[in-house]
Amino acid sequence: PSGLRAAYDMSTSALYNDQGGAEAAVEAGQESTPTSSGTGAAFGLFSTDFKKNEDLKEMLESNKESLKLEAMKRIVGLIAKGKNSSELFPAVVKNVASKNIELKKLVYVYLVRYAEEQQDLALLSISTFQRALKDPNQFIRASALRVLSSIRVPIIVPIMMLAIKEAAADLSPYVRKTSAHAIQKLYSLDPDQKEQLIEVIEKLLKDKSTLVAGSVVMAFEEVCPDRIDLIHKNYRKLCNLLVDVEEWGQVVIISMLTRYARTQFTSPWTENNEKTFYDSDSEEKKEQTEAKPYIMDPDHRLLLRNTKPLLQSRNTAVVMSVAQLYWHLAPKHEVNIVTKSLVRLLRNLPVCLPLSQLLLMSEYGMFEPFMKSFYVRSTDATHIKTLKLEILTNLANEANISTILREFQTYVKSQDKAFAAATIQAIGRCATNISEVTDTCLNGLVLLLSNRDETVVAESVVVIKKLLQTQPTQHSEIIKHMAKLFDNITVPMARASILWLMGEYCERVPKIAPDVLRKMAKTFTAEEDIVKLQIVNLAAKLYLTNSKQTKLLTQYILNLGKYDQNYDIRDRTRFIRQLIVPNEKSGALNKYARRILLAPKPAPVLESAFKDRDRFQLGTLSHSINSKATGYQELSDWPAVAPDQSVRNVEVIEPVRNPSSSHTPYHSFTSYLSNCQFYHQNETSSDSESEEESSEESEKTSTDSGKSSSGSENSSSESESEQKKKKKTKKAPQKKSKPTVTTPSFGPVKTYELLHHMTGKGLSAKYHFPRQPCLYEPSMVAVQVILTNSSDHSLEEIHIGERSPAGLNIHCFNTIERLEPEASVTVSMGIDFSDSTQAANFQLCTKENQFSVSIQPAVGELLMPSTMTEQDFTKEQGKLLGMNETSATITMATANTSSQAISKQVLSVANVGVVSSSQNNFHRFAGRTVSSGALVLVSLELKESSSALLTINTEKSVMASMLLRDLKQALTQA
Repeated sequence: PSGLRAAYDMSTSALYNDQGGAEAAVEAGQESTPTSSGTGAAFGLFSTDFKKNEDLKEMLESNKESLKLEAMKRIVGLIAKGKNSSELFPAVVKNVASKNIELKKLVYVYLVRYAEEQQDLALLSISTFQRALKDPNQFIRASALRVLSSIRVPIIVPIMMLAIKEAAADLSPYVRKTSAHAIQKLYSLDPDQKEQLIEVIEKLLKDKSTLVAGSVVMAFEEVCPDRIDLIHKNYRKLCNLLVDVEEWGQVVIISMLTRYARTQFTSPWTENNEKTFYDSDSEEKKEQTEAKPYIMDPDHRLLLRNTKPLLQSRNTAVVMSVAQLYWHLAPKHEVNIVTKSLVRLLRNLPVCLPLSQLLLMSEYGMFEPFMKSFYVRSTDATHIKTLKLEILTNLANEANISTILREFQTYVKSQDKAFAAATIQAIGRCATNISEVTDTCLNGLVLLLSNRDETVVAESVVVIKKLLQTQPTQHSEIIKHMAKLFDNITVPMARASILWLMGEYCERVPKIAPDVLRKMAKTFTAEEDIVKLQIVNLAAKLYLTNSKQTKLLTQYILNLGKYDQNYDIRDRTRFIRQLIVPNEKSGALNKYARRILLAPKPAPVLESAFKDRDRFQLGTLSHSINSKATGYQELSDWPAVAPDQSVRNVEVIEPVRNPSSSHTPYHSFTSYLSNCQFYHQNETSSDSESEEESSEESEKTSTDSGKSSSGSENSSSESESEQKKKKKTKKAPQKKSKPTVTTPSFGPVKTYELLHHMTGKGLSAKYHFPRQPCLYEPSMVAVQVILTNSSDHSLEEIHIGERSPAGLNIHCFNTIERLEPEASVTVSMGIDFSDSTQAANFQLCTKENQFSVSIQPAVGELLMPSTMTEQDFTKEQGKLLGMNETSATITMATANTSSQAISKQVLSVANVGVVSSSQNNFHRFAGRTVSSGALVLVSLELKESSSALLTINTEKSVMASMLLRDLKQALTQA
């Protein structure tokens, strides 16, 4: 807003140009922090810092640049140390307009840190930042944008948006990178700007600079991660640039491409009908695999091939990103290539994050050859030790279990009690998973019962209890041994576990269990609650199995429990009494007491505490903490059928030509147009003979121009008899009541990729619209296709195959019998798009292969230029009002406001003719649709402040909307 900018300019000039105003600002800043000065005066503790700040203020207000520069270096140093320097803001911001580049850089660094906290003062310097956005120094422009986007005040959102758009078109890739960073800040400040920001992201995604790639992908992930369609056009470019992108940009791009690949390619994990360790395949999937073997998409392979070299990166995050990409995308026999790189990271940098990835991979034995790399070191932190222990447990098998158990014996003696307890649990898991060592593990755990450490003993008892449940009939001696050690065990959980074992298997130790109950009756009141509950359970089970010896003991214990302070124990006691002691009030439940208390229990499953981590994508925060974190994006399942791969066959971006170069300047096109007579008819002529003559002349000229533009004999290799045959069947243009059209408009020719050489197995194809009348039928759009053989062998019988839809009216080029390696040929085609931008799908075939391709025209290529006067334009425009008129008010880029620039931008978008105008602020263009001949009128009325009214009049409302969008984009961007 101009009013706001004027206020900022006035305030800024007063602040920077008026010395008295600057001093007042400094004083205001000092007055705003009286607590600091008061505290410094009252307490000597802060007096030194206060004096330092005073010195810095004096240096910043000095006339010497060297003193100011030294002060800013010290201030930035304080910020780096985490010290608060916000009270210096008024003194620092005064130097924002300094001409010293080094000083200005440091001031910007300071402002980025404190702009959000000191918004009022920062707002006064906005006009300075806006001027700095035009500074010749790229670092100043980038720093100014960085500061501007750090002022989080909603009122300056329009200014920030304009600055971001301008920076996105900056010649410096560093500035464009900064604009990508600013996108995220603006989006967090005002999410309503999402649509405009997406337009900027789409533009930056096309940037060829490796410096910009990572930043714009990060902005894409923050603002619109669901807009996969924006990635289609840039997928191959991102894959090819990945190796040269800076390291943290590589991490972001790899993560995004992992999610992209899971939505665009079919699963590689069903190869050879084998059940993979990633997923469980259904019978239906197996039948499908048998019917149709898996063939990896070339773009899928491109991603895997281009990320593989990054496994040698020195950055841990990059290596882990590639590892997770291979884990989620690669065939299972290729995943093993990441193991050496991950082990290398582990040896050099034993951190928790890579271990969380290795933990999941270790479940499938990938790291078995590197088992010794996971041995625990005494210097490792507890969480590192625990993760290594889990990995060793996952790697354990019949071949290496003896080695692993010897290692575990050392770990049990560790002074880290938590780690020692985790080792005992790991021994129990090994005993459960490998039956050959179950007895050995049990005996070793029993020996630990004599350990002096209560934690080790308690954990051993708990694990032994779980192991005994798996084979209770074979280990009565172990239960007896545990009973003998019972008096020496003091940990409540361990005592409760032994009592549970006694009660569960009391019939196998009939002499020991009653004696244990007798001892427990003596100490009942002194035991912990968890132990009391198990004493009551033991008494109840012995009452049912050995009532003669334990009846009185049971009644005594139940009486003690009846008056216990814990209500859980009192309730359990009353319930047990009614269940096992028959009386008049027992009811029908008494006869089921044995089935309730002595029912067989399923053996527990010893599982890792890190189970179920595979539900999260590797390398994410959610995978590390094993819980879904805010912002986590689910990894999609593989699609059953791969989406159309042609969406990645996109336009080849041509380099922008410098208007001052030696190429023909654009204004000379007008004189060139007047000399061209490709398809010109006299608008006022009504004589049929003259129409026939002009038709024949245009046909002859068009044929000549088509041949000359083919660039190869193969493009016009038709025999004379075939040409005569086509002339007989050709529809004459004058028979369609089609208005007069003028010469085609010339501009930069955009080339689009039709078939990539990887997809085409060596055959590549590009196409463009020459904007010439079609030789074969007037209702067709002319298309020229360049075929190139990129393989090392010749290609034969290149031709057009099936087309979709079947009724698509397309004129095919003649079969090319042979195309040698590295050779190219240009052929001409004609396609009737029926005034629609719907793609024409067909097959480009060789002797051995067929490739599905599509040509989708821009809406402007469906037009032919029309000649009319200004009066005729106004008259025709008056007939196409109401629903036939589409308009929008746009703010044009400064570089596009001249008459020459407007014509250039409009003609680059649409194949229309220029209508001469007597008014400088009006620009008019006219054209006809190629297929139906519908009139399309474009007018642009310039207003004040670079704003303009863009209007399109046509009966084709859908076409008008798309054309308005394209013209708006061309005219608003420099």
